[in-house]
Amino acid sequence: MSYIEELGEKAKIASKKLLTLDTKTKNRALLAIADELINKKDEIKAANKIDLENGKASGLSFALLDRLELTDSRIEGMAQSLREIAAFVDPIGEILTGWNHENGMSIAKKRVPLGVIGMIYESRPNVTIDSAGLSIKSSNAVILRGSSNAINSNIYLNKLFNEVGEKAGLPKNSVQLIEKTDRKLVKEMITLDKFIDVLIPRGGKGLKKFIIENATIPVIETGAGVCHIFVDESADIEMALPIIENAKTQRPSTCNSIETVLVHRKIAEKILPELTEMLLKDKVELRYSEEAYEIVKNTDFDHKENLKLATEEDFGAEYLDMIMSLKLVDNVEEAIEYINEHGTHHSDSIMTKNIDNAEKFLNEVDSAAVYLNVSTRFSDGGEFGFGGEIGISTQKLHARGPMGVRELTTTKYVIRGNGQIRE
Repeated sequence: MSYIEELGEKAKIASKKLLTLDTKTKNRALLAIADELINKKDEIKAANKIDLENGKASGLSFALLDRLELTDSRIEGMAQSLREIAAFVDPIGEILTGWNHENGMSIAKKRVPLGVIGMIYESRPNVTIDSAGLSIKSSNAVILRGSSNAINSNIYLNKLFNEVGEKAGLPKNSVQLIEKTDRKLVKEMITLDKFIDVLIPRGGKGLKKFIIENATIPVIETGAGVCHIFVDESADIEMALPIIENAKTQRPSTCNSIETVLVHRKIAEKILPELTEMLLKDKVELRYSEEAYEIVKNTDFDHKENLKLATEEDFGAEYLDMIMSLKLVDNVEEAIEYINEHGTHHSDSIMTKNIDNAEKFLNEVDSAAVYLNVSTRFSDGGEFGFGGEIGISTQKLHARGPMGVRELTTTKYVIRGNGQIRE
């Protein structure tokens, strides 16, 4: 039996034990782990420092280093996430609906775990804790495969989670980390349908494409975020500018930060100079369509070297960095068409005072989260009140948007009778 098969077999055994685990034990374990994360901040940061130094030496980008870093506040955020998850109502065993058959049988639809989750993610080690916590609360076993860039951080966090969790009553091997960094193991993992019930990849287009093309296990697609803001003709520009700034610069390495702004052609000359000046001061590299570039190219801006003409590849690119493209459109219809064609069905927002245009955008943009006069940075399990998320699903089946505890469950029917047979 291979290394990956052994992990799968252990996870399957743990998943059966998790079915019998009571809510009190799950919550006690999550709260104890949250406390230990705070107690071991220095040790966590020491492990993370090794990854950061290795990342810098190997030439990781600013965006990837930001995703990799664990600060005091991020560790505190991980602990708070576990506390919030512990406070949720346990979804397992919930009866969603029920009725009586005319022959006297009772039929009930009950919420149950998915079983064994295979989680594949890139860079961000906090995902180790979020994924483990959400899986345990929903009574799922989970096999984690983080990136080699975060291996030291992930090993430490996984060890902490298991040592504290098992002392509090969690079954052994409920959470397992693939500690070997050989990429061949990913291909073996995603074909382990004998043991793993569902795969959740959390990363860029390349990772998703590889898994979709090779997996023999059902996949919930998450992660890729080519997000947009459309500034309509009637937009409140004073409100729109800080929203755009927040959505691009607050944490550009995340999948819910914007990559492209679409501006209604009728207000381009009014908004572009101020928008350009603001983002250049923030040291964002701006890649404008030719028409947009013509409006601002002769203006004297600081950091003007960061103002460039866009190429066709810039529209639809996921930068995850301080880079943004901008294009002019004629109306809300063109903006919707552009977003549906170039986006990743993640999060998109419209700035407008026009109620009809707002409703049209919200109804017709085919994304997991659509916003009116709000930053896309709110597409997040914590912000939605889920205590974190295992990923943001950009597909339509089973789950869509930030995936919390309930999205890690399925249902089964429980039928009770007293001797009925079908005639």
